[in-house]
Order: sequence, then structure tokens, then C-alpha cells
Amino acid sequence: MKDTEGRWLRRKSAMETDLTRSSLNAPASGRVSGGPMPSARATTAADLSKRIRSSAFAFRGFDVENVGRSVELLDHPAYGPIVARVLAEASVYCSEAVRVKVDLAAHIREGARSTLDFFPQDVATIVATELAQMTVLEECFGVPARDARLSFGYSIGELSALVWSEVFSLEQLLPIPLALAADCAELAADLTMGVLFTRGPALPMDEVERLCRGISSEGAGLIGPSAFLSPNTALILGQGDTIDRLDAVKGSLLSHKSHKVLLRRNANRWPPLHSPLVWQRHIPDRTAMALYKTGGGQRKPSPTLLSCVTGDAGYDVENTREILTDWTDHPQRLWDVIDHTLAMGVETVIHVGPRPNLIPATFTRLGNNVKGHLGNRYMQMLGRGVANGLGRNSWLSRLLPSRTALLRAPFLTHVILEDWLLEQPLPGVAVSLAGTAEK
Repeated sequence: MKDTEGRWLRRKSAMETDLTRSSLNAPASGRVSGGPMPSARATTAADLSKRIRSSAFAFRGFDVENVGRSVELLDHPAYGPIVARVLAEASVYCSEAVRVKVDLAAHIREGARSTLDFFPQDVATIVATELAQMTVLEECFGVPARDARLSFGYSIGELSALVWSEVFSLEQLLPIPLALAADCAELAADLTMGVLFTRGPALPMDEVERLCRGISSEGAGLIGPSAFLSPNTALILGQGDTIDRLDAVKGSLLSHKSHKVLLRRNANRWPPLHSPLVWQRHIPDRTAMALYKTGGGQRKPSPTLLSCVTGDAGYDVENTREILTDWTDHPQRLWDVIDHTLAMGVETVIHVGPRPNLIPATFTRLGNNVKGHLGNRYMQMLGRGVANGLGRNSWLSRLLPSRTALLRAPFLTHVILEDWLLEQPLPGVAVSLAGTAEK
């Protein structure tokens, strides 16, 4: 039994840490990692409703392209009025924040690639578009989305998830990041993103943070992790030549020299949220003050919300403002959230927002690596039914070594919500809405 468990633990370690076998080079579009998987075209509204209690909603964050198929949703005879309504509300709060009249629907129709000059508009667009997609799913198709097992969001997406979960209203929460967005964008002027990763063992994340603190203490600029995407992959943001300094000393992170720590630079400019760089404009303190002056935040999210700040279901009625303050300068723990998602028995992940990328790509790489390490024979022996039982505290999971939920990754169903919405035949309620809109 010990030999069997030892072999499994070695396989489990390889599956966790070998997430860079797929390309880590950012594509021409500027995304940090590979493109999204296709949506599940055969999934109907009835199917989604039946499986909703084993589903998770994943809200995407900021990217260099934040429009996706939103123009098609705006022009849709049934969805258009809903999308326009949410965008109009968000436009009011965005206009107040930037002190210039903003029309987010027009911003979407322009379809231009995002730039840091329009970061506040992009923040408002992402949140509004995600809320609009969820509203369409519920109102036009009757899918009981709030009965889902859980939700989570990467970066800006966590704010969308909090509004959708009715912890805050859009009016209460959206103005807070909008008031800080211009400062965050300005901090990106002298900023470089580095993707730090290995081809083998896990990165010691505590040591990554320690190394960044040491470089920052040299006084030539701040540097720190912005996200932990997998056990062996971290996004690092640094000012000036601090990324070059990290590149020069990164070898000290691993004691066994048979493996290398690699660093690739991303050519795009990224706002330094979720990193210590925001301290220069007192972003955490200003966020805390704004949060304590706004209403809301007095209820637990429903469905359960996994936070990329804490890496778990950390929200309760007492700590919402504390977590959101930490959201500004603490790294995003996406891998911990994905690990929890698998362990909680999720079978379907519904990706919300315009052209979701990072979260689908992470799931895809994990699923591919599980299949690659176990091989077709093991996958056939395992089967979907057994794999789906591994995250539900069943008798089987208690007999197997820990973290068997990783085996479930290849069997998940993924739905890209904007694609799904635009591929569906309209049910009667949506046809009625479209007719009302035309009148």
C-alpha cells in the first residue's frame, strides 16, 4: 500500500507542477496564457438547470481585450435591452468617477483594443458585461443560477461575483475601484510583468515573496507577485529593472539544480493591482476608507464564493471589507481556488464575461497534464463516474491518498457563457421580451 501511495503522490506532484507544458508565451493578443476551450454547444438551458447544483460560475478579470462578443449581445433582439440597461447603470457610476460623460455601450461598439488610458471604462465594462450575461441567463432562460454550488472571480471578476451574489449592489461597490483605477493605470508606466515558472518542481511561493522583498529593499523600485496561477507559475510585477534583478537571482529558489527556474517577460502594460506596487498611491488605505463609508457587505455570498485573495471560501458577514482591502495588494491565489473547486465536486464550470481566457486556459492545461501523466489506459479505467465521486467525501476518496480531486479535471464540462447565449434558440419568454422591445 505504501508503494502504491508513493507512486500516486509522485504522479500527483507531477500533475500539479507540470502546467507549463502548454505554451506560456503570451499570444499576439497579449493574453498571459493560452486561449480558451470551445463552449459546450450541446448543453441546453434544461441541461444547465439540471446540473446547476454541481456547477461553478467563473468570472474573468481584466485583459488587453475586454469586448468579446458583447456587440452581438447588445444587438440581440431579446438580450439587447437587458445588456443596455446594465451598461447604462454602470455608465453613470463610471462618469462620476472619471468626471467625464461615459457611454459604455458606445465604448463596446468601438471595439478598440484596451489601453491603460481607458482602464476605468474597462473595469466598468467587465463588471457590467458579466452582470448582464448572468441576468440574461436567469431572465431569458430561467436557469436558477443562484442554486449553483459556488462562484469565483479572478481579479476584477471577484467584484462582479460579489455584486451578483448580492453582497453589495452595483451602486455600492463599483465606484470604489473606479475611483482608484486611474492611479493604478499611471503606476503601470514603468512596469514589467514577468511570468516566473519551472518545468518540474513547485515554486516555493514563500521564497518567491521573500526574494521580491529583498529586491524591493535595494531601493530601485518595488517588485512583488501579482498572482499564483499554479504550483509552479507566478505572475510578478516589477518597476524599473527589478524584473531583471529577479531574473539574475531566481536560481536560488530551487535547491536541486537539475531543474531551472525560468522567467519570461510580457510585452503589455498591466495595472499593478494585487501587488505591493499600489502602496505608492495608498490604494489599500483609500480602499478601506471607501469601503467603510459604503453600505452592503453584511451578508454571506450566495452561492458560496471562493476568493482569489484567500484561496478559499473566506467571506462571512464580518470580514468582507477586510478581504476587499487585501484584494488591492495581495496576490491572486487562482490555483488554490481551482483546487478547491475540484475538491467541492464541481462538474460544470460556466465562464462568465467577454471572451474568458485565463481561467479556461488554466483548467485546460491541468486537464491535459492529468491525461498526459496518467495515460489513456488509466483514464479509461477511471472513467467520469469514478472521477466525479472523488471530490464529494465519498468512501472512495477516503481510501485514496489526498488531493485525488485533481483526477476530475479532464472530466469537467466547460461552458463559455457568451458563446452559449448566442447559440441558443430563444425560449418563449425571450421571444416575448424581444417583441416587447421592438414595440
